[in-house]
Amino acid sequence: MRNLAILKEHPTGLSAFLIIWGGQLVSLLGTAMSQFALTIWAWQATGRATSLALVTFFSFGPTVLLSPLAGALADRWDRKLLMMLSDAAAGLSTLVVFVLLASDRLEIWHLYVTGAFTAAFQAFQFPAYMAAVTMLVPKEHYTRASGMLSFAQSVSGTAAPFLAGILLGPLGLKGVLLIDGVTFLVAVSTLALISIPKPARTASGLEGEGNLWRESFYGLRYIVERPSFLYLQSIFFFINLIGAFSMTLIAPMVLARTGNNEVALGSVNSAFGIGGIASGLLLGIWGGPKNRIHGVLVGWALSGLVGNVLFGLGRGLEIWAVAAFFSTFFFYINDGSLQSIWQSKVAPDVQGRVFAGRRLMAQTTVPLGMLLAGPLADFVFEPAMMPEGRLAVVFGELVGVGPGAGMALIFVLVGLLEVVACFVGFMLPSVRNIETLLPDYDCADGTLAG
Repeated sequence: MRNLAILKEHPTGLSAFLIIWGGQLVSLLGTAMSQFALTIWAWQATGRATSLALVTFFSFGPTVLLSPLAGALADRWDRKLLMMLSDAAAGLSTLVVFVLLASDRLEIWHLYVTGAFTAAFQAFQFPAYMAAVTMLVPKEHYTRASGMLSFAQSVSGTAAPFLAGILLGPLGLKGVLLIDGVTFLVAVSTLALISIPKPARTASGLEGEGNLWRESFYGLRYIVERPSFLYLQSIFFFINLIGAFSMTLIAPMVLARTGNNEVALGSVNSAFGIGGIASGLLLGIWGGPKNRIHGVLVGWALSGLVGNVLFGLGRGLEIWAVAAFFSTFFFYINDGSLQSIWQSKVAPDVQGRVFAGRRLMAQTTVPLGMLLAGPLADFVFEPAMMPEGRLAVVFGELVGVGPGAGMALIFVLVGLLEVVACFVGFMLPSVRNIETLLPDYDCADGTLAG
């Protein structure tokens, strides 16, 4: 009987975190492989930046729009179950794309629909996953845990283009999609093995209780009532708007400037991933800067300066690879530091709602940026940066002329604006001193009985 009881026990704590992390690493790798292969397919089918931008938009927009509801349910429901449901929905979308491709019926609009379906369920993944990490990892290791999550994302980003390039030849797009489907099964299976404890009730939790509508928007109210969080999110509101331009245009710019060289795009994507791996390893060992807000603002400023400005100025693979490496290296310093601040300041039983509100406030502008990026490139900057174009006369020496030059100029402008936004953050005392102005949740929001 004792042995049977042991078998029924599910790992928790750091062991559970490592199991989840391993399953998500495998799943992320499969997803990145299929996304890379489908990006090549979409570009070859349409040849327009707008088409790729719309794929990105529909794969992201519903995640932001559904964030308030997802956050409330992540605090109400079993967070493990929500994560399993999210992974299962993504696997179903991959299966649908595979069937359409196998029957020679796949069209670009199908990627819009399946991307939106997956994104709707992914809205639940972020608040549930981040809140689960808080319950499994000791507070002093939050930044290290964020580094490990960044490492997983970056390993997938690095290996996926290489593996997809190797597998597309013998297996084709259908084979890559099948592998992606199997990785989702791995993610769901590992989640079934572990246990995520429910958070203790706190004063913030009682304050946020009510009907589903009230709880859905509690996270927004929580942030608005704390100026340090509000101003910090306002900065990221702007940064994410302009950052969406460059994020959306990476693939079309590289493909346009290299004559549809898939190897070049894969190499750039791998460089992004290697930078993230290096940053994740560094955070895992180092634990991040003592003053985490410095990691947030300096990290993003350097990511914008090197990752966007240098990327736009570069005209070949060598410069793009260097810029891509340092873009994600500094970004994940920012991201790990930022996530650690939120996890340590917000009570665990309301983190689903607050993290969802945080995503809504900071990333509402991302879908807009994605929608604007394609037409802005196709109809404004690209024509203006052709030989004899209006902007080519001024900026031709800076970023060159011809296909892709207009998108390169967008990268430069985005990077400079990101640096300005981070400087503004340093000038605001409520942001600069956020770690002293806001107490940790376990110092200010004691647990309640029951």
